Amino acid sequence: MFGPPRHLSLLPELTAEMREWPVPFSDGLPLLDGFKGRRVVVLASGDPFWFGAGSTLARRYGSHALRVLPAPSTYSLAAARLGWPLETTLCLGLHAAPLSRLRPHLAPGQRVLCLMRDGAAVQEVGQYLAATGFGETRVTVLEALGGARERITATTVTELGTHSFQHPVAVALEIAGDGEVLPHTPGLPDALYEHDGQITKRHVRALTLSTLAPRFGEHLWDIGGGAGSVAIEWCLAHPSTTATVIEADVTRAARIRRNADRLGVDRLVVQHAQTPQGLSDLSPPAAVFIGGGLSEAVLTEVTMRVPPGTRLVANAVTLDSETLLVAWQSERGGALTRIALFSAEPLGARLGWKAAYPVVQWSVVL
Repeated sequence: MFGPPRHLSLLPELTAEMREWPVPFSDGLPLLDGFKGRRVVVLASGDPFWFGAGSTLARRYGSHALRVLPAPSTYSLAAARLGWPLETTLCLGLHAAPLSRLRPHLAPGQRVLCLMRDGAAVQEVGQYLAATGFGETRVTVLEALGGARERITATTVTELGTHSFQHPVAVALEIAGDGEVLPHTPGLPDALYEHDGQITKRHVRALTLSTLAPRFGEHLWDIGGGAGSVAIEWCLAHPSTTATVIEADVTRAARIRRNADRLGVDRLVVQHAQTPQGLSDLSPPAAVFIGGGLSEAVLTEVTMRVPPGTRLVANAVTLDSETLLVAWQSERGGALTRIALFSAEPLGARLGWKAAYPVVQWSVVL
């Protein structure tokens, strides 16, 4: 019988062999492999297929090898204590994930239930909410739900530091405050990104994401990432989407990582590499965006490596790059679009239209 010390301590005296499951969870899998062919019990809290151990074990051994006896999940128990409908409550597993995963969901009125690593992590949630402008959030801390030492503490972000909490623990958040709420449409404000001027600007980015058309479970290559804005917003389109950014400049690569982490996209992969060489070991994409480093060699390498049906979108600003896209469109087909944007700027005592550099966009299904 395998289980964490806390679970094993709750059992009556048994004749079964007892083994403590180590931390992190993945370290226990090789131990479990050694019992192949024997009947083994693994103890876990609540519903093992809701941010639990069940999916990990099923992937490794196959669902046919498991007999699962679920119990009410922490989310179900918390909702029952709070009177919150689960269908309208966001449920997150933050016990093994960064707090930044909260960022896309921070909006006044949003209710969130989070599984936490330990009591110290609860304090970190409060600090994170205060730092992002949502320090008015109401917090309910739920310890050991369904157990003998169950305790529920209703408090505020500012008062969290006056309490101490013990694992197992979850927090219920009723988001409040004047922090910036991230829109659910592509084209986030440029000011949300750290950049050096090399960024696909907001309106062009919205059009680019619309053309890339992210769908469930799809992976994107973002070549010449700049600030990483297109790849980040591709990932924000749906929790199942993923992206790899290929960036040749080490400073920009680090900046992309910071942008992604700050906006809650820890699943984005940043690869510091030159193109086209850096494309050789990547997982196949469903879509490719070329925003920087556009060249004949890059286009050739992309078309050689991606599977049929891959969507390609390339943006050009210079005349040389525009000429290249026109030539490829002539040979490969697809659509050419010229994006021209104007913004009102002071012109003496009045306003006049100031043109941005036009962008030529080539989109094609390879």
